[in-house]
Amino acid sequence: MKRLIPLAALLLSGCIFGGGHKPPSEPRRAATATPSDRQTQMCHADLKRIGVAFNPLPDRERGGGCSTIGTVQLLDIGVPVANLGPMRCGLARAFAGWARSAVAPAARQMLGSDLVRIETFGTYACRAVVGVASTRLSGHGTANAVDISGFVLADGRRISVLGDWASPDPQVHAFLQVIRASACKRFGTVLSPDYNSAHRDHFHLEDDGARFCR
Repeated sequence: MKRLIPLAALLLSGCIFGGGHKPPSEPRRAATATPSDRQTQMCHADLKRIGVAFNPLPDRERGGGCSTIGTVQLLDIGVPVANLGPMRCGLARAFAGWARSAVAPAARQMLGSDLVRIETFGTYACRAVVGVASTRLSGHGTANAVDISGFVLADGRRISVLGDWASPDPQVHAFLQVIRASACKRFGTVLSPDYNSAHRDHFHLEDDGARFCR
């Protein structure tokens, strides 16, 4: 059996869990500009350099303020991912790095089993934010957010945000806390069950530069 790494050791590991900022009580969204063609091409080069397989997608204005501009379809990031749709390239780059350099090692070191699939609720959806009284467009409306619902391990276990956020198993509970903390270093907005009931079953990861983590 693989030796599990104590949580204290992981708390000192910058590659998985690093010191973070204290979040404000409510998100203060940064204005997210539409990526330029040059930014998108540079992002494509970054994905190729780290060995991520993807297809560039055509830019589309979809009405109601929604769009899929500068997006890609991820094909292979090294870990199978369910239910991914269009993602802005910057989001895809951050997501691939998080999955490969944070989630996969944390599963192996904390839970003693390899990560074989990440489950999601998807990416693009033309809608307002949920869980608050607002008509503001969600990051999903520009394909700049992804919702993560669970993780499947090689030993057959499925770790879900809904079922395991308050898990009595200290390693499982710590795993979810650690990968959320790592996400907070890579994404602008990270929302979890600690934020509100609308996020009780997923992590909302958004590449918006807002530096809000809860």
